[in-house]
Amino acid sequence: MRFCAARGIAYVPFFPIRNTAHPAIAAVAAKHAATPAQIALAWLLAQKPWIVPIPGTTKPHRMIENSAAADVELEAADLRQIEAALAEIKVVGDRYPAQMAALVGR
Repeated sequence: MRFCAARGIAYVPFFPIRNTAHPAIAAVAAKHAATPAQIALAWLLAQKPWIVPIPGTTKPHRMIENSAAADVELEAADLRQIEAALAEIKVVGDRYPAQMAALVGR
């Protein structure tokens, strides 16, 4: 996101709500009477005004649910709680398989 911000580029995360099962997300969701997916989307929206999440759903009722995330107003304490949970996640593995990585930047 910092790269995009420095260049004035909108950041469009596609399908950003794959795993929202973390207890911190569930706690924030319960506090706001929202779903964990809504909290994940609300967190993205709270980061910068030029972030445009694309939840990637095929079900109309999920689209309505996802759209309601725009109405969730996360407080500073909520954002800190989510950031702390994110800091606990260890990212493993390569972004691309070696064959695909060789094509990046051409």
